[in-house]
Amino acid sequence: MGAKLPGANPTGGLMTPVSEINVTPLVDVMLVLLIVFMVAAPLMANGVKVDLPTSNAKPLTESKPPIAVSIDAEGKVYVDQTEVSADTLVPTLRAATEGDAERRVHVRGDRSIAYGRVIETMGLLGDAGFNKVALVSEQPQRN
Repeated sequence: MGAKLPGANPTGGLMTPVSEINVTPLVDVMLVLLIVFMVAAPLMANGVKVDLPTSNAKPLTESKPPIAVSIDAEGKVYVDQTEVSADTLVPTLRAATEGDAERRVHVRGDRSIAYGRVIETMGLLGDAGFNKVALVSEQPQRN
């Protein structure tokens, strides 16, 4: 045979390009991303720990995400994750909704607090002009 050329294969012919796509690295990366998002998604939920009561009511659907007003077991009020007093609740909520009184507000009250505390907070929101106020509960456990 003749002299070996650069790029020649051991049998003496020229190498041909591989026309198959190797998807193994792509699958590996996608599985790692899937695991990362599965671990991170629960951590992105509202940060205030509230033990919600259960209800059979159907979930609501809105185009804009609702603003969460939470009342924890100690009676502290939060707008999303920011603690507010009764005096600053309405101004903070107006800032969070950017003045949109038609934006849905979800009130999340811990099951151990007095019902009157939740109604008092809802009354403050209604007096401020927020008409789309809803109570949030958990679905009952099915056995």
